[in-house]
Amino acid sequence: MTGAPATVRAGDGGVVSLDYGLASTMLALGQTPRAVVSLRNWGEWVVEPTMPADVVDLGTSSEINLEVLTSIRPSLILSTPFLAALDEKLSRIAPVERFTIYAEHNEALARSYVETLRLGTMIGRTEQAKAFLSAADASFDRLRERTKNLSAPPVAVINFIDNRHARIYGGPGLFSGAMKRIGLENAWKGEASYWGFQTIGLEQLAELGEDAHLIIVSPLLPPDVLTQLSESPLWTSLPFVKGRRLSVIPGVLMFGMVEEALRFSTLVVDTLEASAR
Repeated sequence: MTGAPATVRAGDGGVVSLDYGLASTMLALGQTPRAVVSLRNWGEWVVEPTMPADVVDLGTSSEINLEVLTSIRPSLILSTPFLAALDEKLSRIAPVERFTIYAEHNEALARSYVETLRLGTMIGRTEQAKAFLSAADASFDRLRERTKNLSAPPVAVINFIDNRHARIYGGPGLFSGAMKRIGLENAWKGEASYWGFQTIGLEQLAELGEDAHLIIVSPLLPPDVLTQLSESPLWTSLPFVKGRRLSVIPGVLMFGMVEEALRFSTLVVDTLEASAR
């Protein structure tokens, strides 16, 4: 691999990623992974950036196709602590490097910066990583200025699990960190795991402030959930529904890295500006 540091062996198969966020970061640094897990679902959960057509699908993270992985002859396997049980098998195929974003005492966005630099160095893209993070900071600063000019309301962000439950985002997670970075107040004051979300019943959305704007991240599960909820007295009585402070944005990887934090922030600010018109 051209420009690769000594820690990465020059193999025929390049670098494979067992994590969406790491794969997306590779693309942001100008290098395409040779293979990725759960590639068939990339367009639904990550959406952007688009993964090139010649990238190999390794199957799901719970059922990685080790035969395909072996046949690729990768020079490096990018993994996370949540796949540690596979390390022994994977290390027989190629060197394995773990990247830790989501863990106790970590702030996901800050940690993503650190791990982006480490990844860049590992794949011979140190300068590209520095340039990417510098550009990200400039973009976050511009979004923060837009938020300030907008006098944006507090924002709550959810994914539906079904028509009675949702994940709501906060704590040390990526979405919450991105909101803080661009100067948005999180309307959810409750607890959240180090993954950055809490599972709630929809009745708990009544705890949000009267002026909160609710942003729903696609995909909508079930697809007709908003139609179903439009017939619910509880849902229709919520202040953000009555005040039409409710928006749906395209899918963004909630367990991603800097690239996903930027995309999420841009979609949110664009949505809030559109709602204010």
